[in-house]
Amino acid sequence: MRGVTVFIMVKTKIGTDDFNQPIFAETPEQVDDVLVGEPSSDDIVNSQTLYGAKVLYRLAIPKGDTHDWDGTRVILPEPFAGEYMTVGIATAGIEANIPLRWNKKVLLERYAGNDQAKQSGNPPAPSI
Repeated sequence: MRGVTVFIMVKTKIGTDDFNQPIFAETPEQVDDVLVGEPSSDDIVNSQTLYGAKVLYRLAIPKGDTHDWDGTRVILPEPFAGEYMTVGIATAGIEANIPLRWNKKVLLERYAGNDQAKQSGNPPAPSI
């Protein structure tokens, strides 16, 4: 099995606004060998019940990855091409107890993209 390369948008605090709220910049970081699959029916029902989100994909993240996947935008390659937002919190197992190369699971919903960014006052995502 081989995964694909995805880009996670890492947030970095760059200052504060007039209301003393943090301002963030997003930088794309490459994550290799990520498996993209269908969510289970439980994932779909639970995400709609808990978060009001329609989960489209489940990612399996390789062992050793240190990114914070909670509340993060993710850009997937073809044939899944598009921007997605993580739903809920990432779940991880103990690396030594999991036999394959992946130990963390992340759920994704479709991201509204530039329309939502314009409404929120954030800049659109960079093209990769």
